[in-house]
Amino acid sequence: MEQIQTSIVGLAGFATYFGISILLLLIFKLVYTLITPHDEWKLVKEGKNSAAALGLVGAVIGFSIALASAATNSVSLVDFLIWGVVALIAQTVAFAIVRFIFMPKIVQRINDNEISAGIVLCGVSIAVGLLNAACMTY
Repeated sequence: MEQIQTSIVGLAGFATYFGISILLLLIFKLVYTLITPHDEWKLVKEGKNSAAALGLVGAVIGFSIALASAATNSVSLVDFLIWGVVALIAQTVAFAIVRFIFMPKIVQRINDNEISAGIVLCGVSIAVGLLNAACMTY
């Protein structure tokens, strides 16, 4: 019984961090889809565009990896929120790097449903998320 009570004590902290994580994930999705010149949701839902789906899912996974590290390593909710915003910025910068440096025609290629472009964007987003997460282990 004591073990159950000990576990339940942490439930409030879990619920708080998890709720904030879901909120940050939704904010990230909104910000990310606003900064990309292509409408991922429309491309995926209406056009069944796999390249757009890959790019968006990679960005969400990359952000989630970094956000998980922020939750694990933060010392307070404010600290967690700050590092969550840092993760959001890092993921949007990753898109900008791919778009303006590595693949200047990425937007058109995503619109044209070129799977290879979606895979590159997905991979870079996850890689940046992993690096971001590793750098948050201060």
